[in-house]
Amino acid sequence: MDYQESFISYLRYERRNSSHTVIAYKKDLDQFVTFCTEMAGEFDIKGVDGKLVRSWIVSLMEGGYTPQSVNRKVSTIKAFFRFIMKYYADEGVESNPAVNIPLPRIRKRLPGFVEENSLHHLFDDGFFSDDFEGKRDKLILNLLYGTGIRLAELLNLKDKDFNTAEFLIKVLGKRNKERIIPYPRSIHPVLEQYLEVRDREIVPMEESKGVLLVTGKGVPVYEKLIYRVVRLYLGKVTMLEKKSPHILRHTYATHLLNKGADLNAVKELLGHANLSATQIYTHTTFEKLHHIYKQAHPRG
Repeated sequence: MDYQESFISYLRYERRNSSHTVIAYKKDLDQFVTFCTEMAGEFDIKGVDGKLVRSWIVSLMEGGYTPQSVNRKVSTIKAFFRFIMKYYADEGVESNPAVNIPLPRIRKRLPGFVEENSLHHLFDDGFFSDDFEGKRDKLILNLLYGTGIRLAELLNLKDKDFNTAEFLIKVLGKRNKERIIPYPRSIHPVLEQYLEVRDREIVPMEESKGVLLVTGKGVPVYEKLIYRVVRLYLGKVTMLEKKSPHILRHTYATHLLNKGADLNAVKELLGHANLSATQIYTHTTFEKLHHIYKQAHPRG
């Protein structure tokens, strides 16, 4: 029986994980199965124990993987064996071999963010061309920064998701959980200009009917295109090493908290399941407050 394929199908169709997440799980699991096969001659789920998992962790660290990557990979194995124990209880796996394994410590990194002045410069000082692609790219950057949505959420946006009368947007988040979030009024003319030129110039393909963001060929935009657009334009206004859609999500959260937004409100806006995921942004805010204090206080 192909337990790996069953697990991947479970993630895709029952857990409804994003395609990006499913691919990551599959890569991690395939890598572990390959390691077990090399060590034991075959992959036998009943033969996997904590010692084998620890050996894999050592090989990953020696191979140059970061603690973050190693921890994620071990999480994949934990999830796989939880699946086996739940859905294949008669296979004889009595305990999860990846549980209680010492993991490499992760050095906490503060999320990077773009300064407010840099984004004002980007949006207000003529960086975007006046053609279809320029209007589309300007909308992409505005939506990522103005709403804090994830890349997958951006790709899933439909025209009908916008309530332009109330300046609200419906977002389909992780595990198909919907949330309604406000968007800045400044986005409204950017959205209208994009829709006007899109509907006038672009012939939509069947798969893009109702989809908000499309290419010049009329097909839905895709991850690599969004990354390319974000890197291009952020590269014009910031020296940050990492320039990604997620940096704009970090920036959105950081700027809200710097302006005094309630942490629980930011949690809901971001679509986080628990507050701990949102609290990382308070570290960035405290860094800024500490810097202001040292500059302004006579004894700082």
